[in-house]
Amino acid sequence: MRLLSRNLTAIAGLATGVLAQSVSNPDANSSSVIYQLSTDGEFAFVLGEYLSLASGGGSATGEVLRAASQIVPSDYESWYSEFNFLGDAMHSKATAINATRFPVSARDTYFRAASYYRAADFFLHQKQSDPRIYALWANATAAFDKAASLLEAPPTLLNITGPGFYIPAYYFSAAPNTAQEGCEPKKRPTVIVGTGYDGSQQALYHSIGRAILERGYNYISYEGPGQPSPRRYQNLGFIPNWWDVVTPVVDYLHTRNDVDTSRIALVGESFGGTLAPRAASREHRISAVVAIDGMTSMAASIIAQLPPQLTALYDGGNVAAFDEVLLGMMYNTSLPTSARWGIAQGLWSFKTESPYSWLKQLSAITSEKDILDKVACPVLVFGAEDDILPVQQSLDVAAALGDRATYYLFKNDVGAGQHCQLGAEAQLAQVTFDWLADIWGL
Repeated sequence: MRLLSRNLTAIAGLATGVLAQSVSNPDANSSSVIYQLSTDGEFAFVLGEYLSLASGGGSATGEVLRAASQIVPSDYESWYSEFNFLGDAMHSKATAINATRFPVSARDTYFRAASYYRAADFFLHQKQSDPRIYALWANATAAFDKAASLLEAPPTLLNITGPGFYIPAYYFSAAPNTAQEGCEPKKRPTVIVGTGYDGSQQALYHSIGRAILERGYNYISYEGPGQPSPRRYQNLGFIPNWWDVVTPVVDYLHTRNDVDTSRIALVGESFGGTLAPRAASREHRISAVVAIDGMTSMAASIIAQLPPQLTALYDGGNVAAFDEVLLGMMYNTSLPTSARWGIAQGLWSFKTESPYSWLKQLSAITSEKDILDKVACPVLVFGAEDDILPVQQSLDVAAALGDRATYYLFKNDVGAGQHCQLGAEAQLAQVTFDWLADIWGL
């Protein structure tokens, strides 16, 4: 037992070195590509994510930059404290505003409060029983829903029935006033958007939803098992049969008289770039898919970073030893935050305490040739030069799709080379929706 422990310690040390080297690669999310708001690479990336929401009304640059100036790099509690403070501060401001007289002021402030509460939660999942995970999400959702109710055209909040679970969703009509005026609504193209490994559908409203509505399309966001609300309130981890999530959403759209059911697109962001093509492999009422960014197998990219000794434990089914090493890595503060957080988020989102179980489940969720062969509609596949995930995977997705794929690589030189085009949402929207208009013949 002592020898095993010594060997595992050595493997963990080697894994730490390998992952530290990969994370410090100057060609991957480096300051030479985009300005960093923290010396911790993962903190810098997520700070950039929340900073980018400002273009869609989900944050304010000064507020995020102030938080960035106060957060201690790699300190999860410092991160929580600063963003929870901002969430509380904005919520207090919002509740003090007379929403009847000043609905825009109240709405915008509630939206920012919601974003900061979500940010405060981001690095807490290492301890799955932490009550703040639930309290913060309740605060974030309540603030977002209050803000949304103050929109000129509030969304319809839905819990769509799925096979053994429900799918929380927000439906935004592109022209809701026609129904209020007693007119027959025009049937409009509709875009379904799903998030990925750690994002929320509320954030999608700011990053892409408003751009959809501005183009005259209906917009519906959703969350499935493993994603924020189903994970918390239904105790569900990710599932491979993602069509069981998307098909009920499509069914719902077919009940509406304002949806052109021949023009329904499915967009998946981040890990959603794997989930969306998977869903479209069975749900053939989708007329177009957008993968932001294309990804064949997240599990493969993770396993490729492990040292051979650790890979051997995984491949050999040595669950106890593999788990001991990865759990030790998760709590090892000398390891880069991206690695520690990646393990913790994987365990949380797949509802397991076992890293081995997490990777086995994740390995079952791919968009490789066997899946992509069953996708009948056109697919827009994005890659990003400075993506945190291998760009080659996006090329592999496009190659497997053949002439059904359109491939587009976002470049660093114009600030669009980050994962999911973080901070360059306007460029993302332009390429996405111009392509969709061509596909739909508009």
